[in-house]
Amino acid sequence: MSTVEALQQTLAAEHAVVHVYGTLGAATSLSATPELYERISLAWAAHRDRRDALEVELRDLGEEPVGTRVAYDAPGPVGTPEQVSATAALLEQRCATTYAALVAATSGPRRRAAVDLLTDAAVAVLGFGGAAEPLPGLDQQA
Repeated sequence: MSTVEALQQTLAAEHAVVHVYGTLGAATSLSATPELYERISLAWAAHRDRRDALEVELRDLGEEPVGTRVAYDAPGPVGTPEQVSATAALLEQRCATTYAALVAATSGPRRRAAVDLLTDAAVAVLGFGGAAEPLPGLDQQA
């Protein structure tokens, strides 16, 4: 996979993540579950910023960034705070897989940035109650 292809794939994933975190945010309550609401809100903002940065990076490379789809499905149920947390952890695990592919397809400063994204996703999985993995993002790539 080329660097541009990996960047486009990562951007496509970020479009989905931003959308799904919006769904997760709507399924939480600032008054009933303030910590979860805050974690979801911070994750949404971080992924939105990543999405925007990827669009700029692709344009700087002379590429047209991949667009967003009309809608995305949450990868899990969102009816309870526990389900929201589990779905957010799954979402971050999927991001880790995408970021691992970006690490593999890049070098230099881009690779360092991709490693940072992978690390952030692995930590976010834990923050949402997911399990630690020895090599986040790689188990699904094999």
